[in-house]
Amino acid sequence: MAKAKGSGNGLYGSIKLFTGTANPELAQKISDYLDVPLSGRDLVEFSNDNLMVRLHGSVRGQDVYVIQSTSRPVHRSLMELLITLQTLRYDSAARITAVVPYMSYARSDKKDQPRVPIVARLVADMIEVAGADRYVTLDLHAGQIQGFFSIPGDVLTAFHILGDYAEKLCKKLKDPVVVSVDLGFAKRARNFAERINVPLALIEKRRSPDDAKTEAFNLVGDVEGRDVILVDDEVDTAGSVDDAVKLLAKIGARSIYLFFVHAVLSDPAVDRLSSLPLTGIITTDTVPISEDRRKILGDKLTILTVAPLLGEVIRRAHEGRSVGAMFDE
Repeated sequence: MAKAKGSGNGLYGSIKLFTGTANPELAQKISDYLDVPLSGRDLVEFSNDNLMVRLHGSVRGQDVYVIQSTSRPVHRSLMELLITLQTLRYDSAARITAVVPYMSYARSDKKDQPRVPIVARLVADMIEVAGADRYVTLDLHAGQIQGFFSIPGDVLTAFHILGDYAEKLCKKLKDPVVVSVDLGFAKRARNFAERINVPLALIEKRRSPDDAKTEAFNLVGDVEGRDVILVDDEVDTAGSVDDAVKLLAKIGARSIYLFFVHAVLSDPAVDRLSSLPLTGIITTDTVPISEDRRKILGDKLTILTVAPLLGEVIRRAHEGRSVGAMFDE
């Protein structure tokens, strides 16, 4: 992907970039890639915890992109995003795109038991009602969430980035094999295995009725004496990863590398990961990882940036060019 420069006029005026407080480092990397500065805004927090956004300058007639993961603290991050979108709408922006590298509530995508909500649909509705004309996100937990939005959007994957890294890594590995953490991720794991041209194995697991704990149950495939690339879309508490790694080690995996996109890392994930026999932990910066947590994970941790991917998508959307062409689609 060629690096974009400048903020020349597209279909909707000039590019304006805004960021919330969830992941300002990623937003700055996107800004550097595009050679477009982040626009100023004040985030005011009142004594009653209410928030207000005040723009430093007009966005009337401009093509505006709000970069904000809805990661921890989830509800503050989500409200920041919604309030910023409405502020931009009221200031007459020509087009507003919500760039949400990590979408919270994505696991609440269906009614899998009586008397429960589908919160992913609610979040999609709120983003649209707040003022977004489009959205961009990465690796949704379930593909059907795209159907919850009635506005157009680009659902991207960071597995191209992880795949490039894995492809180079495989040159140093012995008989590498990709392993899916569970059967629900099998299709994407298969695509990843094909991308780096190595075989696939699957872990079958059983989940308890309250969805709070999972138990690794069986392995379909061969990992004995081989280097394993264990893949998943996100790691939350690392319970599934803990079960999977222990199973793979017991069966005789030579080494285990963990690849995933979203580093949610709720407690006790970092402690679990640091105690597991993992040779490497490879993830992205869709969710920021604090310096303290990086120190605990140490040299095992590698963080790949999604900034060039998101920056290129923003540039192509602004210029009215195909995003799929980036991936030969």
